[in-house]
Amino acid sequence: MGERVTLFEMGPRDGLQNEAAPIATADKIALVNALSESGLSKIEVTSFVSAKWVPQLSDAAQVMAGLTRVPGISYTALTPNMKGFEAAKNALADEIAIFGAASNAFSKANINCSIEDSLARFIPMMAAAKAARIPVRGYVSCITDCPYEGAVSPQRTAWVAQALFDMGCYEISLGDTIGQATPERLDKTLQAVLDSVPASALAGHYHDTNQRALENISLSLGHGIRVFDAAVGGLGGCPYAPGAKGNVATEAVAALMQSQGFETGLDLIKLEKAAQMAKGLVHETA
Repeated sequence: MGERVTLFEMGPRDGLQNEAAPIATADKIALVNALSESGLSKIEVTSFVSAKWVPQLSDAAQVMAGLTRVPGISYTALTPNMKGFEAAKNALADEIAIFGAASNAFSKANINCSIEDSLARFIPMMAAAKAARIPVRGYVSCITDCPYEGAVSPQRTAWVAQALFDMGCYEISLGDTIGQATPERLDKTLQAVLDSVPASALAGHYHDTNQRALENISLSLGHGIRVFDAAVGGLGGCPYAPGAKGNVATEAVAALMQSQGFETGLDLIKLEKAAQMAKGLVHETA
């Protein structure tokens, strides 16, 4: 048995949020249920955001209510504010995620406030989550590059990551939101972040826009990171990051881990079936 690596499945949320044509709630539930059978332990099901801004996820509560939950799997949700947190709690999300950015321009485009204001907004959410005993994961978008500002300094990313960690997030997911990170620049960013946040509390969220995600994951393994976000079928991206389409495919990351001797606990055949289902949902609505 090799060392364990956890793949955090983003497909149902980050993979589908950009689709313009509606995807049936029942189909989303079926996809999550198929993923539940593949050996994943973490699945980000949806996001409790304004239906005005992300209409594809307006059925978040219905999707959460319709799942066939498997013991040992955390069914998680992204929450931008207290209203979203309350909705996620009522939907029995096993954990929530809050999302910041290392770029002010991206923060304003994504959540309509500065980095500092976003961190202040998270404080009451963290208190409420602690009272409800709901774990909180933190995201940092644009860790090396921003679609509006260009290059992002490693120190800025490290500052935001540390702020979220100090706030009580159990894990910080570092996002190469537009897939522009080179291994050389990502290496400098990870070194800066690791000065204040331990590798055991970090995850890599690398988009594959320039086909570097697997290389960046391999680099991150060398820094001790053992959790990686991925989307089944390589679907999705961020609606506020032009050119960001294409999360790294879960099945590709699982194959990489297997080739490098890491254990993921995933059934690659069942994972591939889920990937085909996910691609079918997108193709059917295209």
